[in-house]
Amino acid sequence: MGSLAFLHSISSTQGCFIKYKDEVKNSTVKKLCVRASVATSVPHNLQVEENKGNKLEKFRIGVLGASGYTGSEIIRLLANHPNYQITLMTADRKAGQSIGSVFPHLVKQDLPDMVAVKDADFSNVDAVFCCLPHGTTQDFRLRDVNEYEEWYGQPHKALELQKEAVYGLTEISRPEIESARLVANPGCYPTSIQLPLVPLIKANLIRVENIIIDAKSGVSGAGRGAKEANLYTEIAEGMHSYGVTRHRHVPEIEQGLSEAAKSKVTVSFTPHLMPMSRGMQSTIYVEMASGASVEDLRQHLRHVYENEEFVVLLEDGQVPHSRHVRGSNYCLMNVFADRIPGRAIIISVIDNLVKGASGQALQNLNLMMGIAEDTGLLSPPLFP
Repeated sequence: MGSLAFLHSISSTQGCFIKYKDEVKNSTVKKLCVRASVATSVPHNLQVEENKGNKLEKFRIGVLGASGYTGSEIIRLLANHPNYQITLMTADRKAGQSIGSVFPHLVKQDLPDMVAVKDADFSNVDAVFCCLPHGTTQDFRLRDVNEYEEWYGQPHKALELQKEAVYGLTEISRPEIESARLVANPGCYPTSIQLPLVPLIKANLIRVENIIIDAKSGVSGAGRGAKEANLYTEIAEGMHSYGVTRHRHVPEIEQGLSEAAKSKVTVSFTPHLMPMSRGMQSTIYVEMASGASVEDLRQHLRHVYENEEFVVLLEDGQVPHSRHVRGSNYCLMNVFADRIPGRAIIISVIDNLVKGASGQALQNLNLMMGIAEDTGLLSPPLFP
């Protein structure tokens, strides 16, 4: 996906939420990038409740790239959100069409027809999710613009904005997100990997050398565009590795882990495409620090996430499965002893379109707007 700009080849959304300066005193400019972008002109101190008959004042939302998987997921999540109302949707190739004609599962939503980006009127929106393909909008996940050019194959086009961008891994960077002007929403693989590893690295419970990550994603991670590699006969009844040693999420993963370690971290990461529509599992092999045990790792993760709604450490011995987070904003994880002494196996699962993209984007937008963080995200996973 591009930025919540969109999934590009099995990545996730990146985008941004922008809060523009207003006439109101003490207002600030805010932008949240999520491989979908969110832009807003609403002052940070705006009261959500309106005095007129206690009517709930809703923030007006725009969705760029509404005809893609990330865009449709944002629309689905916003459908029952009490604080947001979609007033603008763009989709150049589907301009003039209704959302129900593109996504029949959304046919009952009372939404405006989609328009081309060039025809979009942003004067009627407070926030925008940008769910456009990579290259159509700027990705702000990588702080080093030279590294961005190396991995993405093109120069960074918004250097000044990059300087102020905050990386939006919600449970790890909550204070920074609350006060940020620009937040880059993490990729799906980096989300599933960093949530377990960052706390363990910060606590010096695992060594940062020889981290091996075997990750698998559903086909929706590749986006909705027509590609030969994504045809049913190419995907079904098998699995395949891709982006071997060169996946664009590698520098994003290493950036987060290096920051936690306060030293350069290099990982071995190989992603795989699975014949399922959605879901993601990262199996991570680590070497424990001297004197540390698997129970130490479990206890620390339990302590870090015990008050978090969306990150759950399972009971001892319980294996996380991607089918148990389908359609939800949850991340399930657990730690197991490897047969090799001194090593541990960590398994982390998410829905790549929700916690790995649109759900985390909405979580960040709630946080930045001063709304309860879990609003609109508490629906339990779909099963079976």
